Amino acid sequence: MAHDVVFVDGVRTPFGRAGEKGMYWQTRADDLAVKALVGLLERNPSLPTDRIDEVAIAATTQTGDQGLTLGRTVGMLAGLPKSVPGYAIDRMCAGAMTAVTAVAGGIALGGYDVAIAGGVEHMGRHPMGLDADPNPRFVAERMVSADALNMGKTAERIHDRFPHLTKERADRYALRSQQKYAAALAAGDISPDLVPVALQTAEGWGLATADEAPRPETTMEGLSTLKTPFREFGRVTAGNASGLNDGATMSILASSDAAKELGLQTRMRLVSFGFAGVDPEIMGIGPVPSTEKALRKAGLSIDDIGLFELNEAFAVQVLSFTDHFGIDDDDPRVNPYGGAIAIGHPLASSGVRLMLQLARQFEQHPEVRYGLTAMCVGLGQGGTVIWENPHFTGRKRK
Repeated sequence: MAHDVVFVDGVRTPFGRAGEKGMYWQTRADDLAVKALVGLLERNPSLPTDRIDEVAIAATTQTGDQGLTLGRTVGMLAGLPKSVPGYAIDRMCAGAMTAVTAVAGGIALGGYDVAIAGGVEHMGRHPMGLDADPNPRFVAERMVSADALNMGKTAERIHDRFPHLTKERADRYALRSQQKYAAALAAGDISPDLVPVALQTAEGWGLATADEAPRPETTMEGLSTLKTPFREFGRVTAGNASGLNDGATMSILASSDAAKELGLQTRMRLVSFGFAGVDPEIMGIGPVPSTEKALRKAGLSIDDIGLFELNEAFAVQVLSFTDHFGIDDDDPRVNPYGGAIAIGHPLASSGVRLMLQLARQFEQHPEVRYGLTAMCVGLGQGGTVIWENPHFTGRKRK
């Protein structure tokens, strides 16, 4: 007997810029995850911590302070009973998304009642691929090109494959992401899900309360002058791509029965999910087949989806998705709060960030029944999760 799976709640740290000038340069990766988990538990006091059956935490580069079975170590550091188990997970950019779907499968089967799922990435301390040693067969046997791990070059190939997805369209999309994020921040739609983080700096102690990466001053003129680092006369720039970032996210998933028993809220209900593989050289198109799979499993069509939270690894990658499904570049259903181009993309943490934003949008849009979160994944994958709005009435809020 399958059990309904609900998204109870989620939070994230503010996202910082990676590197020595970033606000988290002197903050440990595991401490970012601990802070997010403690903040999540504090705002859900009706959840007895001994009822948590699992902690799944993702990271892409699992080394140093971002290694050592994060689900277990972070759970203990956050004060969970030692009886609560945990594990680490890696699906590169879709790490936290996979943590959610992995524990959701356990809940649906009846193995878990309540679980924690999240992700952390400190790209300043642990750049993607640090100390990795890819098997030489990948290149020697021409399974992938030598630069398939260079995400910027894979984005340039999407421009090659779809010439109508021009740099001008990508820049315009990026500008709108910055503008939508600034509007959402001003409207109070972002801050409620942020957990402040204490910072140690050269000037003393401080507090991170806001995302560090957004550039509200962005203009089309400014975007047009940026360098194209991945190819001479290319189309991918720092302005129409997500940056290198640090941050953590956490969420609570539960069976609907356990949520009701424990008095936990239901912010979304999980309908279906899908992961799919594509050629690594064009990894950005991965969300297309993963979405088709998730829709098929849910018995839905793209027209049933009223809100889209798409990870903006690159503007052209999002445009390849919307173009495939016949969605206009300016469609208000897509990333109403802006996306990773403005907010940042700390790899394995971003999947839950998409879910936080969709859950809040569901509250504002009772006329929308279904929404989805989707993202591309390094080495040629895509991931999609379809959610149902518990606030759905069929009528627009006045």
